Amino acid sequence: MRFVLVTGARPNFMKAAPLVRAAARREIELLLVHTGQHYDFGMSQVFFEELGLPPPHRFLGVGSGSHAEVTGRCLIELEQVFIQEKPDFVIVVGDVNSTLAAALAAAKLHIPVAHVEAGLRSFDRSMPEEVNRLATDAISDLLLVSEPSGVTNLRREGHPEQAIHLVGNVMIDTLEQFREAAGKRHFARSLGLEERFYALMTLHRPSNVDRIEDLQSLINTLRAITARLPVLFPVHPRTRTQLEAQGLWLALTSLPGLTVTAPVGYLDFLSATMTARAVLTDSGGIQEETTVLGIPCLTLRDNTERPITVEQGTNRLVGARGERLLPALDEILGSPAPTPKRPLLWDGQSADRILQILCDEMRRPRQSQTAFCQAR
Repeated sequence: MRFVLVTGARPNFMKAAPLVRAAARREIELLLVHTGQHYDFGMSQVFFEELGLPPPHRFLGVGSGSHAEVTGRCLIELEQVFIQEKPDFVIVVGDVNSTLAAALAAAKLHIPVAHVEAGLRSFDRSMPEEVNRLATDAISDLLLVSEPSGVTNLRREGHPEQAIHLVGNVMIDTLEQFREAAGKRHFARSLGLEERFYALMTLHRPSNVDRIEDLQSLINTLRAITARLPVLFPVHPRTRTQLEAQGLWLALTSLPGLTVTAPVGYLDFLSATMTARAVLTDSGGIQEETTVLGIPCLTLRDNTERPITVEQGTNRLVGARGERLLPALDEILGSPAPTPKRPLLWDGQSADRILQILCDEMRRPRQSQTAFCQAR
């Protein structure tokens, strides 16, 4: 068996690491391909080092650009990789542009595709990730689902039942693997922040940072939050670029009670999450991690593709403009810490389930999604 696992951006690396380890335990040949969609140390290399990922078998160096540019360059480069390596399966994770490009390239070469984190839906097509999720699922042969809502969505869309597998969450595999190590780092304390008495914030989605009105609103919101408790804000490169372009970087970094850093590695970020009083974010994966850790999470969006984090976890949607953020934060500060809850199959064993499904699939005849769609 020869599998190719495609990664490209920061969210992919934490999902790839447990799959690499599970393949090694089973002595399966798994070739790791890094498209280079994220490529600098803080967004890429540090994750490979901390997560114990081997150097990628192929690094494609596609770099940044518009959605079309990145997807197109990935598609061209990945097609050549797949032709040369002749994998039995291409594994894609998440919803970034590299994910869609890999699925497209493989499907056009009639190579089966397995999509990890299939079926997640925000029902908001203004999000590029939502378009990537829909398109990737449409051409994948195995749909490997992290939470029950994904199964419901895929059935509603008419995907064949035999393609859908609820396997749990590989992000939580990584969290469990490194939880103890992260707990020893005391990252927030090293920055002079008192553990359990600060908020951790991340923000990067275009809907939150691409307009000057959004950025000004962010600064005003942070000013109000830091009047209540300090904030640690590792700034995403996209967010910093927009702030600097609009002449607002100094206004942000001058806020009292705000600690601004460059993007941090996985272990330091997990450490900061574990000791925060609350997390403010527009990230999907952080909603999942805070659910398992029992850390209150306020998501600066009007929707989420991970509804289980609201239904069973600690996540609350407070709106893209953050209208409900301050009342929700005041409620958190006046309440005891929530009890962590662990959704079904978020047990640290998801990667092993995925590899077992792939191995079983290799031993029996398959009906591709293409054939299924033609039959319909």
